[in-house]
Amino acid sequence: MPKFFIERPIFAWVIAIAIVLAGLMAIPRLPVARYPVVAPPTVSIYASYPGATPQAMNDSVVSLIERELSSVKNLLYFESSTDTSGSATITATFKPGTNPELAQVDVQNRLKTVEPRLPQTVRQTGVSVESAASNFLMMVSLRSVDGRDDEVALSDYMVRNIADELKRVPGVGRVQMFGSERAMRIWIDPNKLTGFNLALSDVTAAIAAQNQQLAPGVLGGEPTVMDQRVTVPLTANGQLQTVEQFAAIVLRANTSGSRVTLGDVARIELNSANFNFATRENGQPATALGVQLSPGGNAVRTAAAIQARLDDLQKSTPPGMKLAIPFNTAPFVRVSIEKVVQTLAEAMFLFLGKVRYTLIPAIVAPIALLGAFTVMLAAGFSINVLTMFGMVLAIGIIVDDAIVVVEAVERIMATEGLSPKEATRKAMSEMTGAIIGITAVLAAVFIPMALADGSVGAIYRQFTLSMAVSILFSAFLALSLTPALCATLLKPVDRHAPKTGFFGWFDRHFERLTDGYERLLGKVLRRGGRAMAAFGVVVAVTAGAFLVLPSAFLPEEDQGYFITSFQLPADATARRTREAVSRFEHYARTRPAIETTQAVTGFSFAGQGPNTAMIFSMLKDWKTRDGATSASEVQAATEAMKTQREGEIMSLMPPSIDELGNSSGFTLALQDHANRGPEALAQAQARLLALAADSKLVTGVYPEGLPPGSTVRLDIDRQKAQALGVSFAAIADTLSTALGSSYVNDFANAGRLQQVIVQADAPFRMQLGDVLKLYVRNDTGGMVALSEVGSPAWTKAPAQMTRFNGYPSVRLTGWPAPGASSGQAMAEMERLAAQLPRGYAIAWTGQSLQEKLAGAQALALLALSML
Repeated sequence: MPKFFIERPIFAWVIAIAIVLAGLMAIPRLPVARYPVVAPPTVSIYASYPGATPQAMNDSVVSLIERELSSVKNLLYFESSTDTSGSATITATFKPGTNPELAQVDVQNRLKTVEPRLPQTVRQTGVSVESAASNFLMMVSLRSVDGRDDEVALSDYMVRNIADELKRVPGVGRVQMFGSERAMRIWIDPNKLTGFNLALSDVTAAIAAQNQQLAPGVLGGEPTVMDQRVTVPLTANGQLQTVEQFAAIVLRANTSGSRVTLGDVARIELNSANFNFATRENGQPATALGVQLSPGGNAVRTAAAIQARLDDLQKSTPPGMKLAIPFNTAPFVRVSIEKVVQTLAEAMFLFLGKVRYTLIPAIVAPIALLGAFTVMLAAGFSINVLTMFGMVLAIGIIVDDAIVVVEAVERIMATEGLSPKEATRKAMSEMTGAIIGITAVLAAVFIPMALADGSVGAIYRQFTLSMAVSILFSAFLALSLTPALCATLLKPVDRHAPKTGFFGWFDRHFERLTDGYERLLGKVLRRGGRAMAAFGVVVAVTAGAFLVLPSAFLPEEDQGYFITSFQLPADATARRTREAVSRFEHYARTRPAIETTQAVTGFSFAGQGPNTAMIFSMLKDWKTRDGATSASEVQAATEAMKTQREGEIMSLMPPSIDELGNSSGFTLALQDHANRGPEALAQAQARLLALAADSKLVTGVYPEGLPPGSTVRLDIDRQKAQALGVSFAAIADTLSTALGSSYVNDFANAGRLQQVIVQADAPFRMQLGDVLKLYVRNDTGGMVALSEVGSPAWTKAPAQMTRFNGYPSVRLTGWPAPGASSGQAMAEMERLAAQLPRGYAIAWTGQSLQEKLAGAQALALLALSML
């Protein structure tokens, strides 16, 4: 083959140009990501049941859905979580390689079969099914620069004009609002209601009856009379729109002409549909939304598209409103790729140090890399740290193939005085077999590592194949383009002229080093027994180091941000949580490395509630931090917050791979297979935590979830209620409406349908006595106080309920102790869990599960590659 291209250099150039063009067209189409898609695809189900307890949500919603999920194809495992906010999240994780879109369709089909059995309120508010990454790609905030707009106005504008626009951006999987659009809030005064001998059910019934969308039809519609000449649409004011119109709703009309309206018993206003979240940007009130990446989405390209869309939307926002991105993980992805590309360029410069003979390797090496990009596009790979790292390692071999040919041609010209073309022919007759042999050996070493499946396969496949393909292209070019270039570009060498200068000095010393190596190699070959003994010692030391060195799925990196989680006592109000958040914000302003903070009250990855919050702290650019890192800032924040007595405040590093968890470390689910109940599960959890605290292999193990707290159970005397003519349905409706709110129907507000929500006003639902003063109508029209049919009892109850594969469970998170590997830490947790009573078991989730599956595969692949 080399002789063919030596005689036809133009044909060699044509092939090389074709490879270059294919690579240049492939690069813009390749996705850009920090890592390839490692995490198994997930599909999440979100349901809302306002006012429901975790137990009620679990029994009436989650358990029904989980029964249907068990039969979904390619399901790996599923887990669910319910909390006091009345929301439930069920996440189904599928086997690697499953098409996430088809998995989502399958889940939706299963959900349709059980949807009729769900409570009416859940069906009314909707059950959504979405497929997106678990962590946030970025947070988008909207704040009022001049203070003219409050949080309700900002949130309403965000929902109306920003959220839907971002959902349409390619790569966006889910947009989660940390605010709410407006609603017609009807705040009932129960005392006035009782004074007029009315019940809450009368209010909701009147609203439902008098706020309806009408479709009256047309005047003159077919069939018509003979003399009808026109057709006119008929309209009627059925759906109310203003506060005044709602205030005029008639609750009761008396025969005397008097009437009771909604305005007589309630305070009516346009306010937020819910008050679950409150956001702050750098300590200032704002509203925000979180953007989650779609499965396999391009983080860099999606972030750039969102930024461009926000720039367009900013032009049409009202005066005083400012859109911003206070939290963004995409810069680290971009910087990671830039650093690897920089290393690639430095490696090429290092291997192409010569001037005269640099031109040929400098031409051949980029062509080999561009050919690798073409194959990457065809194989569905992405430009990520692993593929670029494979090319960094391959660049030495790529350049070496060309340099070996050039040096061989130069040596023959210098020693035998042949012309460049004749020297190239002779050199290639000597080098062809060596180039083919080296390439075959390297491909045999790396390609078997790409045979793994699952997350390990995703990691090794792109790394090894990008490297192997680059080497194969290099070998092809070394046998085609390189000899053609040598025959046409090189000049004859005077065999009698010695080299001078730096290169002459370098060549002379290199020859001495080569001669010394040859002599040493000869001595080693004459003492084969001793050499093999020394080799055995090296192998033993290597094996011992492999067993001793800490291991991890992927190393922790400074990603330019960290997360702070707030978890106050279960009975803490949102006001107390905001005070704790304010203290951290004050601390953050004193840290020069922290650029922005985005706080969300009422939300955490562990659960939602007024006693939870999260702060995403974005650090300044790596070049301007004066040595500060994410790890050092996490340590400093942890030390600073130790003095805070209000709840638990934890600052955490983000996970190595966003899709595999919410923080670094290991995560497991402690399952109750025997269904012994929440109290027994809590005792088993406490026992496992105590054992972990005494272990030397794990550290910082803590329960990931909301702590249990006090609750009031209202025991209804059903027999007495029946005797008084009060139905249990009326009691349930009164309680859920007064305390949990009741979504009645919708009204048109500025071109958008928004909710009409009825709830008791704040002063009438703060204390237990306020609840007992509520009245329910009996079947004779009389009013009966709840205190007559119900008695309260204080109890302890979980603020959150989680299930893993249908079993009650609790989640635990921890880290390997200093000097311990992740594998050792996971094995230690399994050993400790074995000491619990029978019926309890642990299941690994997220990154921990992938790491456990990866361990044996990695060792097998390493052994296969060595063989």
